Amino acid sequence: MRDDQWQQLQRLIAGESTEPAVGFIIDSPWLPGWCGMTIREYLCSEKKWLEANLRAVQTFPDVWFIPGFWAEFGMCTEPSAFGGRCRFPINEFPHIEPVLRSWSDVDALTLPDCGRDGLLPFVLERLHQTEPLIREAGHRIRFAVSRGPLNIASYLLGQTEFLLGLKTEPDRAHRLIALITTFIKNWLKCQKTHFPDIDGILILDDLIGFIGKKDFEEFVVPYFRDIFATLDVSVKMLHNDAHGLITAQYLQSMGVNVFNFSHEHGMKDVRNLAGPEIVLMGNIAPRDVLAAGTPEDCRREVQRIWESLADRRRVLWSAGGGMPPGVSSENIQAIVSEIRKLAAEAEEPNAPTSTVRAETN
Repeated sequence: MRDDQWQQLQRLIAGESTEPAVGFIIDSPWLPGWCGMTIREYLCSEKKWLEANLRAVQTFPDVWFIPGFWAEFGMCTEPSAFGGRCRFPINEFPHIEPVLRSWSDVDALTLPDCGRDGLLPFVLERLHQTEPLIREAGHRIRFAVSRGPLNIASYLLGQTEFLLGLKTEPDRAHRLIALITTFIKNWLKCQKTHFPDIDGILILDDLIGFIGKKDFEEFVVPYFRDIFATLDVSVKMLHNDAHGLITAQYLQSMGVNVFNFSHEHGMKDVRNLAGPEIVLMGNIAPRDVLAAGTPEDCRREVQRIWESLADRRRVLWSAGGGMPPGVSSENIQAIVSEIRKLAAEAEEPNAPTSTVRAETN
């Protein structure tokens, strides 16, 4: 993100900005197809990765792409540090095989070295090699990013086995989550050490949306509070586009100030649960509207969400989740232009018009 975008995000969090802001979480599910390359090409080539990210920020200069120049290898990124076998099909999402055969293997699991293990050194090196060109384009590396502890645990053990183990192996579940939490904290600190411009944390964890309130209080809240306290940064963003109504109730106690959630939850409902201090990032339907819909569908969806909110402060207009494959430039343009139009209509007479804009690809 550029300096002016970052400053506006900080004002949005503080409740000081009334400018409409549009942002999307983008990574390998969307960028390669949008740029006409395979997922493997995007992940394996610094040149193509940088080309795709630069093209996005240049095509839509006032859309906030978050975390911005995300050096990632899909869901293999963090779990790979624990030793799993990674698979990279030519044009499908990468995936990783479980490392742990059973809960008893948790006892022998050791803490990875973030500077040497798995794909993490490749993440750091990609950013080091491309940072001069990122800065030349007017952007900086703003976020330390990681998948969350339950998300990573589910890849190490398997989702079903992990979720069952919260009930059948609670002591080992705490041991596993605590170990992964320490790893995440080290990984966030490592990123900040390498890239001092970092002033934000982004944690992505959908597994927290699959458990009930009691388990959430036991297995989620204390660990996420610890993670979000790791760095003294101004932006603390959580992505959970699974069921998020329980999550919304605990955002402040976890230290979160920006929440990206499922489009299946209404903005008003999440606002009532999260409170007025949280920036809500959403919640346009990603697949059915943003990817599969027409520009007119996108405009109608924006209108519907806009009209559902009496107070539009601390709203970052976005997808209810990450940017899915197949989203066209025309649909992004329609969303940005509709928000600009609605914001202009809502302004007082003689007030300056919004500056949000986008260019078609």
